[in-house]
Amino acid sequence: MSSQPHAASTTSSDDLYRLEPASLTPALLGESPFWHPLEQCLYYVDIPGKALFRLDNGADTPTRWPLNDEPGCVVPLPDGRLLIPQRNGLWRFDPATGAYEKLLDPPYDASKRRFNDGKADAKGRLWVGTIDDARQPESALYCLRDGAFEQVQDGITVSNGLAWSPDGHTMYWADTKAHEIYRLSFDAETGTVGPREVFASFEKRAPDQSLENYGGRPDGAAVDVEGAYWIAMMEGQQLLRLSPSGDVLQRVELPVRCATMPTFGGADMRTLFVTTAREKRSEAELAAQPWAGCVLKMRVPVAGLPVQFAHWED
Repeated sequence: MSSQPHAASTTSSDDLYRLEPASLTPALLGESPFWHPLEQCLYYVDIPGKALFRLDNGADTPTRWPLNDEPGCVVPLPDGRLLIPQRNGLWRFDPATGAYEKLLDPPYDASKRRFNDGKADAKGRLWVGTIDDARQPESALYCLRDGAFEQVQDGITVSNGLAWSPDGHTMYWADTKAHEIYRLSFDAETGTVGPREVFASFEKRAPDQSLENYGGRPDGAAVDVEGAYWIAMMEGQQLLRLSPSGDVLQRVELPVRCATMPTFGGADMRTLFVTTAREKRSEAELAAQPWAGCVLKMRVPVAGLPVQFAHWED
């Protein structure tokens, strides 16, 4: 993890937590945003839209590239190319040339599940989980080692919430359907994880419960330099900032029902971007929440950790 100091900011307190769209171009299900520190832009994917986006700094409209299957996430490589775990395997894409090549087949039955949330650790190892189409607890978490996917954890339904503590000694991981976030000890040198323990859990929605009274379920996450864990609460219309011990430090209400993942960016890493979804939402909800599917942004007082680059040896 980077320990470099961040640039000073002149943002006034009145600007903090003021949400606005970074772009008004909606995705069906925006996911896996990350701020590219060399390009100073935001990358993210649209899973059912089978697309990759890049939003340049200061731009209103993103560049869009079509993909040949559902992407679970996107992770940068040091040479400017990107790794994209898709339902049909692991792909590499070059935004500069459009070169798009398959690297590996998926380690699962692609007729039943697909890749979902994924990130690289500080040593460049790609970690990526899966989601089960039938929403059965048959998904897993994989680590890419020596050119192959190694299953590290299993017994979950929707792998999400992947992040690491600033010192790299703790890995966070969530099962969205179970409404649980886990904490695992992590050896940064070897990539070995310890047993998972519940870091935070949330009330499940009752069959007759209104969405207005539902706090949501944990989706994508990011960590700031103080070690606080930011989690998007799907259908809960909020972001939560949790302490390293799992206590709720802050709630940020959102203007859309379905946030999917936060990430930190900008020159000082104090702009929090949030991808959102509009897929399968009612006409009434979309009419009341016109920013659904858009990337939102707000200024925050504590900077976030930078993205880690993955490594791939040809």
